[in-house]
Amino acid sequence: MGYGLDFGWLAGATGAIARGAATTILLIVVTTLAGTFLSILGAAGRRNGPVLLKRVIGVYVEVMRNTPFLVQLFFIFFGLPSIGIRLDPILAAMLAMTLNMAAYTIEIVGAGLDAVPRGQTEAALALGLRPRQVFVKIVLPQALKVIYPALTSQIIIMMLESAVVSQIAVRELTYEADMLQARTFRAFETYLVVTMVYLILSMGLRRLLVAGGRRVLGAGVS
Repeated sequence: MGYGLDFGWLAGATGAIARGAATTILLIVVTTLAGTFLSILGAAGRRNGPVLLKRVIGVYVEVMRNTPFLVQLFFIFFGLPSIGIRLDPILAAMLAMTLNMAAYTIEIVGAGLDAVPRGQTEAALALGLRPRQVFVKIVLPQALKVIYPALTSQIIIMMLESAVVSQIAVRELTYEADMLQARTFRAFETYLVVTMVYLILSMGLRRLLVAGGRRVLGAGVS
């Protein structure tokens, strides 16, 4: 017997799909802002900080990059309560995603910092600028322009990985899809629709990031 496609359930499911997509967008907005900020601090500290700080950041990067994101998420949500730290599912998801993204983007930002000629820093210091001013006004903008395409890709990857947080009952897009297919028994249609929603979100986010990068960082960002 052939399988008959049925999308009749979709009319009553648009609200759930929209809520799930909105939560996914919220997660990636928070993760992008917090993760990028932490990665800038981490990259700067790894290059210019004291030896102990460099080692701590190095260990953090290695641990986060060489362990599964799902395990990190479970550690934060299920493990931390054992020592008295309990987080709401969405806060646990935001924390796990931020820490994971920061570990990867520390390396990306660091590569951008290394690409800025050292002579520019020396010249700015010779003109009387403070080291913090040199970093914020001269080095960082150039570094971000160099690594922006890689940073954009990492943000997209993190948005797609956000599907994992459905495992701790965060009501994002994949969680809503699981609930819908459990009620309708139309798994093929449900996940086909949600796949298309993820595709639209990914393409839309990439275009938004590219446009924003060109506006903030100038021409050459793609």
